[in-house]
Amino acid sequence: MDLPDKLVDMNFELLHPRDQIQLTMARIYGREMTTTSGGNISVRDEDGNIWISPARVDKGSLTRRDIAKVSLDGEQLEGPHPPSSECPFHLSIYRARPDIKAIIHAHPSALVSFSICGQVPDTRVFPEAWNVCGKVAFAPYALPGSQKLGDNIAAEFAKSDDTLCVVLENHGVVVGGDALSDVFKRFETLEFTAKTIIQASNLGDFKTIDDAGMSLAEARLPDLPTAPGKAPCSRERELRKEICDFMHRAYEHGLVTSTWGSLSARIDGNSFLITPYRVDRRSLDIEDLIVVRDGCCPPGTRPSRAVHLHAAIYAAHPEMNAVINALPVSATAFSISKEVLDTRTIPESYLFLKDVPKIPFEDVLTAPEKVAQAMGPDNPVALLDHNGAFVAGKTVLDAFDRLEVLEATAEAIIQAKPLGAITPMQDEVIEELVSAFGRV
Repeated sequence: MDLPDKLVDMNFELLHPRDQIQLTMARIYGREMTTTSGGNISVRDEDGNIWISPARVDKGSLTRRDIAKVSLDGEQLEGPHPPSSECPFHLSIYRARPDIKAIIHAHPSALVSFSICGQVPDTRVFPEAWNVCGKVAFAPYALPGSQKLGDNIAAEFAKSDDTLCVVLENHGVVVGGDALSDVFKRFETLEFTAKTIIQASNLGDFKTIDDAGMSLAEARLPDLPTAPGKAPCSRERELRKEICDFMHRAYEHGLVTSTWGSLSARIDGNSFLITPYRVDRRSLDIEDLIVVRDGCCPPGTRPSRAVHLHAAIYAAHPEMNAVINALPVSATAFSISKEVLDTRTIPESYLFLKDVPKIPFEDVLTAPEKVAQAMGPDNPVALLDHNGAFVAGKTVLDAFDRLEVLEATAEAIIQAKPLGAITPMQDEVIEELVSAFGRV
């Protein structure tokens, strides 16, 4: 029987490699990042042996019993099925990099697009992508399952201990790391980055972050001071469940990644609840949420790194009671593009989003009050340069609704590009909408 998500998250690295592989493959397949027959996962155990997903077994119904065990020399030690046909390159990577303990190989669509064009995604479009994935390498094609393929991939991993992601020519991607949970997050982040770059490329040129910008991102604002917490009131308890429910929905709809994206809600005039730093959004629990009261958080907790932006919105706009920093792919593509997101597409888009400003990268990281000044009841949505979308609302539902409208609008604009020039609604139409509906 599968363990509950929360229990799995808390104890994932303590699980047997069989369980780690089965649960991770189910997650990758469920996120449509591999096919029934494609992809493979392996974990090196403390004895130096390799546990690996089997050949010719449906990825959608893989069980722990299906997982094979092989020695580093390739001898099968356990399992009812032969190991994946790609086992040779897994072993080659493990021999070349003793620090690597887990590997994912799969064929997610965006990274396959890069692989068949002989390119790699530039992770310097987002600070998070650069920090999680680093510089992506590229391995030339060789026959699947061959030792030559293993040599090509291992050679790239061997060039630097910092190399953890390798795109394979005409063959998808390989991602490694020191724990399978971290490898999954790296794999997911890289596919998100690849998708966003492709969408941004459909708009025109996209921007990357220079060394000075990366240094600024590393510095950021200091963590909040700490102060003892208080017993939760009834509103706080209600908000905890609501935030978790909507964050789970955001993850399932691809609006945040497992570790990137934040949601907060105001409790009262001087306190709000916010999601924590680097806790898996898929299985976020009510106990994970952090109360920020009078600018302080409880000892031993670490709120989202966007907490200063959330706090600035609440301080500047008493009517705003919920804030989301999200990564919807199409809207985020505009955040790295030079193109302006024109909301004058359909009535719902303009009424819910108004005009959407783009906040400069430096202000996002160092001047939260400027972000708050650029937003408000008449501008509840902004794009954060190289940091996705920022949405405020009167309630959590209100903010989430605007976020979904934002992504639908951005996606429609990008999809319209091959069809021809967009015909935006004219000024008189906008005036009529505002006169009829006022502020939504």
